Amino acid sequence: MTELDVAEIPFRSHAEVMTEYVDLAGKRVLDVGCGAGRLVRTMTALDAVVTGIEPGARQLAKALAADPAGAEKYLQGTAEELPVADRSIDVIVFFNSLHHVPVDGMRQALLESRRVLRDDGALYIAEPLAQGSQFELNRPFNDETAVRAAAYRVIQDSATLGFQEEHETIYATDVSFADFEAFRENSTSINPAREAYFEAHDEELRRRFESCAQHRADGWHLCQYIRVNVLRPIQKGVRKGV
Repeated sequence: MTELDVAEIPFRSHAEVMTEYVDLAGKRVLDVGCGAGRLVRTMTALDAVVTGIEPGARQLAKALAADPAGAEKYLQGTAEELPVADRSIDVIVFFNSLHHVPVDGMRQALLESRRVLRDDGALYIAEPLAQGSQFELNRPFNDETAVRAAAYRVIQDSATLGFQEEHETIYATDVSFADFEAFRENSTSINPAREAYFEAHDEELRRRFESCAQHRADGWHLCQYIRVNVLRPIQKGVRKGV
């Protein structure tokens, strides 16, 4: 991927970008790969009716244990087989999660999204780019360059899966951790198999953390670049520009 001219990329909050491109108030929203449910709670506070889908038991347990923002729900499931009825959802969100779907299942994930999405709905996909200080910190144990590129290829080919692109935008976001232990807990919660790597490379990763992250009074800060693609279902016989 060609490196971005970072001077041209604005820092924005996830909620600011999301609410610019999709209407959440009163909408039935599915957060696919919701992790510990932070975005589910954010969208619930914005008056959406949100269900989080999460395949990982450890992350799902965190989501269920958190103080609810409202009437949000969580279900265990995968992007390739969503536990949701046909044409029942207004907005589907993949937030930093499409590239976690196995590469050979990414097209099926979008087909499943088309199945459960209403014809006037929106598919909101936010994917991290393979650059920035957070990416560099994670690279030794989680170099996602190839899978992030694979996810973007599927997005670019989404017209064959029943979607047309409405918007694409890139922004920067600040990611912060109280300390190295908080970073480690977050990383291993996402993928418990990383525990062994952190144990074996503790000193190296601590040095890398302090090198990549910027220390401020409120913790350690990293930069992540995010690409957002907003897709809409193609109506039968109707395509963009026709």
